[in-house]
Amino acid sequence: MNSPLNVQDRAGSGTSETVPRTGLPPLMIGNVEIGFPVVQAALSGYSDLPMRVIARRHGASYSVCEVMLDQFLLSLTKRQKTKHFLDIADEEHPVGGQLMGAEPEQFSLGAMKLVEAGFDIIDVNFGCPVKKVLGRCRGGFHLSQPSVAIEILKRTRDIVPDEIPVTVKMRRGIDDSVEARDQFFEILDGAIAAGLAAATVHGRTVVQRYIGPSRWEFLREVKQHVGSEFKILGSGDLFNAEDCLRMIEQTGVDGVTVARGAIGNPWVFDQARRLAEGQPLPPPPTLHEQARVMREHFDLCEQTYSVERAPLLMRKFCIKYSQNHPQYETVRLAFPRLKTRADFETALSEHYAVDGPGRYIPRELHGSQEEC
Repeated sequence: MNSPLNVQDRAGSGTSETVPRTGLPPLMIGNVEIGFPVVQAALSGYSDLPMRVIARRHGASYSVCEVMLDQFLLSLTKRQKTKHFLDIADEEHPVGGQLMGAEPEQFSLGAMKLVEAGFDIIDVNFGCPVKKVLGRCRGGFHLSQPSVAIEILKRTRDIVPDEIPVTVKMRRGIDDSVEARDQFFEILDGAIAAGLAAATVHGRTVVQRYIGPSRWEFLREVKQHVGSEFKILGSGDLFNAEDCLRMIEQTGVDGVTVARGAIGNPWVFDQARRLAEGQPLPPPPTLHEQARVMREHFDLCEQTYSVERAPLLMRKFCIKYSQNHPQYETVRLAFPRLKTRADFETALSEHYAVDGPGRYIPRELHGSQEEC
């Protein structure tokens, strides 16, 4: 282990944090070579093809699509309005397809739709904490019923071709009870026995949602429990490159998945790579660099959806990108009512025409977008 690397805290407190300088081994999930072990998580309403491709171009070695319901997948047609859900760009492989549902047989059939679409890894969602999802016995609800959860994992692994890894996304339990903890490990052991290749574990409970800190010490315990063969990816409170390396160092997980910290901030992946190689933390993207990537993202959005839909879909992304601007509180107001590409270009001309330094996104601005 090399000596620690001191970096300036990005939240703006002026304090110094210590991030270990490490040589990180490449991540393998089953027979799929991922590479650098800092990847993009599934994000409901965000991790579509344009976001994934932008992340890939900025150093993400793997990403997961936004979660899809098994019922939705089974009814999906090639209609223009919905076909984008299964679109995959040639440049983004390997890419994971994530799904959730309530009934084991239907769940496994939904998994095959993702296989047919060309996803390299199939990820089962037992982690989503959204109330309407829990109320329909999906997502994180399965952590309270190990027998059903394990049956879903078995059926999914059985139907998916052997060469395609199956993984599972979990939170550390429904709640902090002893029963919930036991149920978590029962499902985790069932996943290993069923032949899954990896699990992504979020350090919060389902009930906790995004309130309070993610318990990284639990991730260390999980990794020690499964040993070296079964891969564990950590999740929770990863808002910058330093957080990513720190989680790997402190917990021993095989990789980490960046969720909210990657929205409007694809630079986090390259920054993590550079820190892991022992290089200094690069400066935040300049205003011209931010504008260039926003235009690139807009282009991908037009190609994936349509010229008419792209401005509406880009509103939320542009607001997130604007967090990198030193005058964020003013700049963000230019994007909520985008209706055309011309509106977008006008906003860039007003706020990004003159180059200047950007900023690292303050930690408190990372909101509660649903990470499912």
